[in-house]
Amino acid sequence: MFEGGIMKFTRYIASVMTFAFLALIGVGTAAAQNPNEEYREWQNAQRRAQEEYRDYQRRPTRDNYRDWQEAVRHAQREQAEYQRAQMRGSYGNYGNYSMNQSGRYRVYRDGQYYQVDNRGAALLRQAVQQGYRQGYAAGVNDRRYGRNSGYYNNSMYSSGSFGYDPYVARNQYQYYFQQGFQRGYEDGFYSRTRYGVRSGNTFNILGSVLNTILNLTTDNNYR
Repeated sequence: MFEGGIMKFTRYIASVMTFAFLALIGVGTAAAQNPNEEYREWQNAQRRAQEEYRDYQRRPTRDNYRDWQEAVRHAQREQAEYQRAQMRGSYGNYGNYSMNQSGRYRVYRDGQYYQVDNRGAALLRQAVQQGYRQGYAAGVNDRRYGRNSGYYNNSMYSSGSFGYDPYVARNQYQYYFQQGFQRGYEDGFYSRTRYGVRSGNTFNILGSVLNTILNLTTDNNYR
């Protein structure tokens, strides 16, 4: 009986260690999630939400509204996952930015390539996104108050510095902010979602449009 008890205890310890090992693998896998993959999943979810919104616009039934709202919540969850993946990839355990960036990219603008790392790419995406949101709001306001001055006369568009982070060049951030602003303004002014998708009370630029604007590619020659 004593020997049987030892064997049972040994099996128990082995099972606990196995479970702990599998849990550790799971944690490691989650921590190693690729921000770019998470970004693609977020954009796919955004496109799905846009499709559901259009279905609801065509047929405003209760079921279509529910499907649209569920797609919006899914897109929001994917956005949160992307943001967490960015944080894991960009920051160390103590919240300090790690300069050992794994991503190396280049963007093409005005006939020239510019090199950026993970953080730079994220900031340029942010510039487009912030531009779209601010432009959308400006377009809505101009339509509401009967103004037809256009985005080019808007002070926020001219500045192009809303949300700016000096980690990237100001003229780079300004260019991509203005690209997003133009499209957001048009959508807001004409009360449409040609370039973006509605997520609750927020409008986000479509991933396909953002990628076309940014034209971001992997740069294997980055130094």
